[in-house]
Amino acid sequence: MTGFAFAPATGVGSLPGGDAREAARTATGSFDDFPFLPELPARGPGADMIGRTAGMLVEVYARVEPSGWRIGDRPGRDTKRARSWLGEDLDALEEFTQGYEGPLKVQAVGPWTLAAALELSNGQAALGDPGACRDLAASLAEGLREHLAEVQRRIPGAQLVLQLDEPSLIAVLRGHVKTASGYRTHRAVDRQVVESALRDVVGVHASGPVVVHSCAPDVPFALLRRAGAAAISFDFSLLTERDDDAIGEAVENGTRLFAGVVPGTDTALSDPAGSVMGVRTLWRRLGLHPGLLAEAVTVTPACGLAGASPSYARTALAHCVQAARSLADNPE
Repeated sequence: MTGFAFAPATGVGSLPGGDAREAARTATGSFDDFPFLPELPARGPGADMIGRTAGMLVEVYARVEPSGWRIGDRPGRDTKRARSWLGEDLDALEEFTQGYEGPLKVQAVGPWTLAAALELSNGQAALGDPGACRDLAASLAEGLREHLAEVQRRIPGAQLVLQLDEPSLIAVLRGHVKTASGYRTHRAVDRQVVESALRDVVGVHASGPVVVHSCAPDVPFALLRRAGAAAISFDFSLLTERDDDAIGEAVENGTRLFAGVVPGTDTALSDPAGSVMGVRTLWRRLGLHPGLLAEAVTVTPACGLAGASPSYARTALAHCVQAARSLADNPE
């Protein structure tokens, strides 16, 4: 979004453990100028990314089956649990953001990963039913409107950034999402249909920017940009030179890059300057001006930190801040 001031570093979304207050303390304490609403999937179904977003849906409900999340006709205990945990997380975030003014990121699963993950009553993914996909996208859009309004009410000084997590997007586009039997795959969804649904969901946050996150290879930068994403979040280690043209075009058109350069699981970290060396190399390869780096890049972990130890998660978030500072101070 033109004129929006992104900060140099933030988290992706998930953190280890199950203590909402400790997670909020970590997310706000690590990033003075770009905190995020933490997700704690270790608490169980309803706190996982699919269950959490399913709990936001309007007039669509889901319950846990042995095979995963399945759409039902009424809210059950799983929906109530998901909404309760989200409320607990919002209470904690509100506590640690009293008087805060600046960008604040909230996350939800995007329409295509949701359609690939939620089952219909026959056990097949909603992805295989175009009508169900449309209904899910519409329900998600309305649920996100309500969620954003609730966060804004609680933290009135926040400039909200909406992140849509789409790890299954490439599999949807390529027809790689397996059917319930596991022997076949769902047909690839037309790119224009994918783009249109994403544009509709992105459009619910007209007052602020939307980031689309995927830690899968071959992120479709051009498609996401056309769908209205102001920023694209990705695992930097998965980039190849095939992505160069799309990334260069995105940067030149004002799209922010959320570069995931810090590993999401416990790893011996290099010095902060070393963590962003690849970003500098990419910049030189694209022939972009070094002075654009700080204006175009936000440093993040490669993906969520749910699988990390609590101590590593805190270290990784602090490392993102230090790496971003190194990138700004020494862009060459």
